[in-house]
Amino acid sequence: MDIFLSIPFLIFMPLVVSALLISPLFTRNEIVVRRFSKSVCLFHFLYSVLMLACFDKANPYMSEIHFFGLDWIQSLGIKFIFKIDAVSMILTVLTSFVFLLASLASKLNIRKSHKFYYSMLFLLMSAILGIFTSADMFVFFLFWELELIPAYFLIGGRWKEEVSAYDNNKNAGNSAIKFVLFTFFGSMIMLLGILLLYYYNFTSNGILSAGFSDITDSSIPGCIQIFIAVCLLTGFGVKLPIIPLHTWLPDAHTNAPTPVSMILAGILLKTGAYGIYRFNYQTLPDSFITIAPILAVFALVNIIYTAFIAYAQTDIKRIVAYSSISNMGLILLGLCALNQIGLSASIFHIVAHALVTCGLFMIAGIVYLRCKTRDINTLSGIASVMPRFFGFAVLIVLASIGIPAFAPFISEILTIIGAMNSDFSDILKVAALFSLPLLILSSCYMLKFLHKGFFGETPKEYEKVNDLSVHEFLVLASVLAGLVIFGLFPNAILNILS
Repeated sequence: MDIFLSIPFLIFMPLVVSALLISPLFTRNEIVVRRFSKSVCLFHFLYSVLMLACFDKANPYMSEIHFFGLDWIQSLGIKFIFKIDAVSMILTVLTSFVFLLASLASKLNIRKSHKFYYSMLFLLMSAILGIFTSADMFVFFLFWELELIPAYFLIGGRWKEEVSAYDNNKNAGNSAIKFVLFTFFGSMIMLLGILLLYYYNFTSNGILSAGFSDITDSSIPGCIQIFIAVCLLTGFGVKLPIIPLHTWLPDAHTNAPTPVSMILAGILLKTGAYGIYRFNYQTLPDSFITIAPILAVFALVNIIYTAFIAYAQTDIKRIVAYSSISNMGLILLGLCALNQIGLSASIFHIVAHALVTCGLFMIAGIVYLRCKTRDINTLSGIASVMPRFFGFAVLIVLASIGIPAFAPFISEILTIIGAMNSDFSDILKVAALFSLPLLILSSCYMLKFLHKGFFGETPKEYEKVNDLSVHEFLVLASVLAGLVIFGLFPNAILNILS
């Protein structure tokens, strides 16, 4: 079976499809483009599931690409090498699944420029998969920067014929520029950290290589390690995001179309968490032990501060955006615990939060398509005219606040247990105790949205709105199925990470 499994195929197939879609040879018929893109996403997801089914934790997938029989930059020890371990395998399958959901959600949310839109979607998919599978620091950075191009166009593009207060092309363009500037700023500081790590690893250990497996921090001076770790954390903290580097995210979500918001919250933010895991947690463990207590404080600020901001919002998308920042604090707190429970909790919450945010942004998009507003102060009585939609919305909102039997409940509890059992600092235990109010705060702003939007008297303009379409039903049902399955059978993920 392994002969049919290929990491380069997994990564570069979306890139080839992107080039095919943008080429003048491919048809402009939007129905053909849409169906072809959905078929490719479905095939890629099934292929990643096949790789997961054949995955052996003791023997991770490895692959190296040579150029005319040589390494990429052989004189500097930089190789085009990829590796899929347990964490990468889970994130790869999750990426394929989220992009499949986004392709389904695109039917009603994308009205023009279909070829360019789906081309950028697949380019972004290839870049993210490259980040999750790179085994060389500079190849990692190459894909990290590559994702800026499609993300800029997907956030700032005008994908609908009409322009409204929420689909203002100027605001979308400004949000895209803000995202690029923040990310590029962080990337330059991160690149400094990578270069220093590469240099000091060579001078200390005599190894001219950028591969993660060849980096050892034992011979690098402690102060240099801390400086490198901070440089790396700055770049990853922008993408995660960590307060105060978070201000690009709410604007990007507000102005991006629903499928793009699903990808941003479901996958793109997780690249920051993965970078912290791969570089700081795994490659520079000594420095991470030193700065973990400080990071735990930042994680606590993320959890509590943005939860209060989320409660003050009236736009559904901004509520979910700030909720995402709050949940990223939980992922960071799990990593800071520096034990197996905390690490498993972080990866589990990445999956759980990806499913929840896909569902919540899909709900926001459906509300806007039907009611032409996302302001919860003007919404009312949707439940009586959209009963199926209301049922899905209730269950997904309950999952987001950590109700038992859903996946977020497992990850939240494991995160707190992992932090409480940390042997490195009492600050982790204090942060775990203070993070408990997250469950109450998230309940407040999510139930506020549910109560104001779905209950009350139904305005006349909402009386004839349609309930869920087939595509919307498939997206919400898939999200809910994942939340229930992993909530009832968490070992499906935890056994891979053990």
